Amino acid sequence: MTITSDGWRERRDTPSLSEVFRTIAVPQGSSQFRRFLAFVGPGYLVAVGYMDPGNWATSLAGGAQFGYTLLFVALLSNVMAILLQSLCARLAVASGRDLAQACRDAFPRWVSYPLWLLAEAAIIATDLAEVIGTAIGLNLIFGIPLEIGIFITAADVFLILWLQNRGFRWVEAFVIALLGVITTCFVVQIAMADPDWGAVIAGFAPSTEIVTNPDMLYIALGIIGATVMPHNLYLHSGIVQTRSYGQDPAGKREALRLATWDSTVALMLALCINASILILAAAAFHASGNTEIVEIDQAYALLTPLLGSALAPTLFGVALLCCGLNATITATMAGQIVMEGFIAFRISPALRRLITRLLAIAPAMAVILVYGASETGKLLILSQVVLSFQLPFAIVPLVMFTASRAKMGDLVAPRWLTAVCALIAVTIIALNVNLLATVLLANA
Repeated sequence: MTITSDGWRERRDTPSLSEVFRTIAVPQGSSQFRRFLAFVGPGYLVAVGYMDPGNWATSLAGGAQFGYTLLFVALLSNVMAILLQSLCARLAVASGRDLAQACRDAFPRWVSYPLWLLAEAAIIATDLAEVIGTAIGLNLIFGIPLEIGIFITAADVFLILWLQNRGFRWVEAFVIALLGVITTCFVVQIAMADPDWGAVIAGFAPSTEIVTNPDMLYIALGIIGATVMPHNLYLHSGIVQTRSYGQDPAGKREALRLATWDSTVALMLALCINASILILAAAAFHASGNTEIVEIDQAYALLTPLLGSALAPTLFGVALLCCGLNATITATMAGQIVMEGFIAFRISPALRRLITRLLAIAPAMAVILVYGASETGKLLILSQVVLSFQLPFAIVPLVMFTASRAKMGDLVAPRWLTAVCALIAVTIIALNVNLLATVLLANA
């Protein structure tokens, strides 16, 4: 295998998302704040993946069953996400590659092709959560049956195309606007629920029960899988390159710093929303003895009698629908990045979106037809656990690439960051093995 002078097996000539590559100018000679604003956007697109309908299912189940205990897992997974997304920005700025392109350019085909298939499986699992979540949101607000709502979700292709045709900044503005709506909905609902704030603070402390209780560990893994999502690692390393930053060492260092701040601030917002879902479930359901809430529509129906306001379930449904719409936009781009990066195969975004969506609609429809709509929440949680099992196949290459001075040059990751992210990978792998062993022994 021939390695080029920059440490990669192959040179990279085709940029990620070529139709929007470096289309957003970074004003030179302006204030630091204005240059930072030029980088605001990609982090919020990434943050969408950390609060999609899959997060709702796992956070609702965790809060209802175990109260505030799993707030620590939400915090831990968010710290993991911040560190890993900083590596994605570093890879993009230093090498000019997204993670999929880096895998193709660094590994032989017998390694990169299985990684591509695993990445595609992760995106389908992600899209499955979005299909179900958006369909439930349509059902809660407009009374549309899930069987019909699932097919309506395929129409979001046209929304995405319309936004992309107007420019990448329009996509970012739409996503951020919906995030504002989601945040407002949860602020009002948390005020109505009036949680025990002392217990909330205690919930952010670690507990050994999370590892020793198989049921709690299953939900905890689902939260990690729903928070640190594999497709987000590919997405962030691609969309950072929509900024036209300086290609000299100083310009790249500034781009890395500002992109990291963008994603860190956005992911702190994602933590607030994820914690709000879990806190709402703990305050409204666990405290009243409704510990078996795993279905989103059940949660919706119980909010009125428990919180004493007809406004609460409406806000819940609106926030869920906004989350589903947001997540479909980012999943489309992630799918495009993965396909183009791993196998250098380009198809129209609309066709790519329809194929991915149909692959997600099939299992969702099968579950509804065979088991009924009441089982969709369990399918949501399962999809997030599947994502958790996919994580190491994205994290390990990311850590490897950003730790290589040959590949990264002066922007190679500091040793402490590489060590911490390697520990994150080992922890996720260990938790997955522990869960798998527990399930196998229980069924033996």
